[in-house]
Amino acid sequence: MRAIWDVRRVPRAEGKTFLVTGGNAGIGYFVAEQLAGSGATVVLGSRSDEKAAAAMDSIRGRVPGARVRHLRLDLSDLPSLKSSVDGLDGLDAVVLNAGVLFDEPPRRETAEGNEVMFATNYLGHFALTGLLAPLLSDGGGRVVTTGSFTAKSVELNPDDLQSTRDYEPKRAYSRSKLAQMLFGFELDRRLRAVGSSVASVVTHPGGALDSLTPSRPPVHVRTTGQRLRAMPAGVLLQGKDAGAWTAVRAVLDPEVRGGQMWGPRMFGMRGAPRLEAVRGRLADERLAARVWDAGVELTGVEPGFGTGQARG
Repeated sequence: MRAIWDVRRVPRAEGKTFLVTGGNAGIGYFVAEQLAGSGATVVLGSRSDEKAAAAMDSIRGRVPGARVRHLRLDLSDLPSLKSSVDGLDGLDAVVLNAGVLFDEPPRRETAEGNEVMFATNYLGHFALTGLLAPLLSDGGGRVVTTGSFTAKSVELNPDDLQSTRDYEPKRAYSRSKLAQMLFGFELDRRLRAVGSSVASVVTHPGGALDSLTPSRPPVHVRTTGQRLRAMPAGVLLQGKDAGAWTAVRAVLDPEVRGGQMWGPRMFGMRGAPRLEAVRGRLADERLAARVWDAGVELTGVEPGFGTGQARG
């Protein structure tokens, strides 16, 4: 019989190390804070030393004895990732959470010529996972991909993954998150095919709003006015602290299995984590394979968990 999962009393995980990309803000911050409450060492992957320091101070202020540290990580800068990963000497799970969303055009590209949201949300995480393979393979481990419920409502053209023909910021964001989620499922299929003990799990936070998120100054400050105005939305949506619950469960629950997807219980938008069916575009194995191949081509890295190392 499955034990009842208490989102506010997570299992202990002393001696383990978890990396959270984008752990300095938003949902990633709360994933890091909640994982720190398990007694594990939590590594915050962040481009900004200053923002990471603020996040770590906040976590230490709320979690006595918290073990947190910073790993400088810029997912949009593919050549920099190898030196970043060299700063890790052991890892039990990685939460692929960091993401960027632009509200307005124009379409932007990285130095390598990739659309920035696709490069950060998908390609950077794809390459990072490959580079982390030796660390995760040593004793099992988990790759937890934080997707988005908006990804379920977009089409993804495998011949134009980077939206060169019909760029619109929010749609391009959703496409990048769909690519990321497809990668998570494809990764697990490949892990199973080679008999790896690593599990790849996909999660999404539902509808998580800043205005419903409790303050964590200076990381996040919510005014009384914002809280009152957001109360009606709280019927269907939730704060980013609750949005973190699915990823935290995917890391810590021993009953979670590779290939699963976890989302909020109520209409997939709010509440405690529950197992969701993988269907529609998310279950398209041919599309997932095309997305994987694009990741290899554009990053020069192929996650190689079967051999204990990335090929690239």
